[in-house]
Amino acid sequence: MANALSFSSSVSVSVLFTYLRMRPCRKRIRRMYRPLLASSTPSGELEIKDMEARNDTIASLLACPICFKPLELSDWTIYKKLKCQSCGKVYVSNGRYLDLTFSSLTDESEAFMRPSTELFRNPAISFFYERGYRQGFQISGYPGPDEELKLANKYMETAVGGTVIDLSCATGIFTRRMIKCGLYKSVIGLDYSETMLEQFHSFIQEDQSLKEQDFLLVRADVGRLPFATETIDAVHAGAAIHCWPSAANGVAEVCRVLKPDGVFIASTQVVEALRPFRQVLRIAYGAAGVWTEEAELRKLCENCGLSNWSSTRNSAFIMFSAQKPRTILSEPDKM
Repeated sequence: MANALSFSSSVSVSVLFTYLRMRPCRKRIRRMYRPLLASSTPSGELEIKDMEARNDTIASLLACPICFKPLELSDWTIYKKLKCQSCGKVYVSNGRYLDLTFSSLTDESEAFMRPSTELFRNPAISFFYERGYRQGFQISGYPGPDEELKLANKYMETAVGGTVIDLSCATGIFTRRMIKCGLYKSVIGLDYSETMLEQFHSFIQEDQSLKEQDFLLVRADVGRLPFATETIDAVHAGAAIHCWPSAANGVAEVCRVLKPDGVFIASTQVVEALRPFRQVLRIAYGAAGVWTEEAELRKLCENCGLSNWSSTRNSAFIMFSAQKPRTILSEPDKM
């Protein structure tokens, strides 16, 4: 058990060390988040560039997460708005990302979220994610973002020149690299955590080269992806699937939005030593993703309609890909 939990312990130690080392920066951290969360139109906001001109690309892929019908531009002036052509729901951009969650439609507080979801909505975790937290993954065999993206790009060769979603993108640790590599026509970064997307936005503001690229940031639920059926060439989920409330619902949604022959690429960890404690950990952590053998992940993909499994292992780390066959026909209105 001690060995099985070493990954979690190392991450905690890494985050604590980084926090102590950066204590003088705490005031700067607070100053950074205050304007981002308090104002919907801060100076230097990320403009979703020329959305009307690009209606046949990214904008045309978006769909209402309630009824899966197309969204149309409603008000594209100060507050960017998209309206569902069917149910009339209106979704608003705050100038940094589009919020396409069901909770964005009401003033009521969101229902209780699982620990695996709430953890990554914490501003401190979002700030330290690339400043110590993610580095701790190496103890489980993760080779690091650059090498992981190289491997993912090999799996996504069929998507070159197409549209890619970086699902559960966090602070954009992979999304930004995907944008810069220039292999894909359009890149969409998607996460449920507002604070992760705010941190992503701050990284964009620090990198002038990213401001000139074609991409979109979206807040959405992995179990209700706001995209039209069979419109996406590839979906990437780096170190994320184990955090999803329901891996089956998430992968089924991925299969729905993928084009025929589209690929799903994900990385996680497989820890055989956790097998006796799997159910306890799943209940305590609040996520389905405690994997003890590769066959579980392969069966998950197959049950959700994906095939042509391939994987790469390094210690507990695994990156796998699965493809949507041409015979799968998704009907979102009946889901």
